[in-house]
Amino acid sequence: MLTILYVFQIPYGTRNPDDNGPIDLSSPFDVIMYIIMPVLMILLYIFWRRNKKKNGN
Repeated sequence: MLTILYVFQIPYGTRNPDDNGPIDLSSPFDVIMYIIMPVLMILLYIFWRRNKKKNGN
């Protein structure tokens, strides 16, 4: 019964959460977007915090 109610809540023409597939690591866009970018963001945050503590702000 809950699946029937769930189907009625999803508008037609939009992506369904069940349509998601695994990350394709052979695609350069997926590798950059899901691996390289998060690592760079974490490293930049660490360096920013270290620099902020060093300057005394």
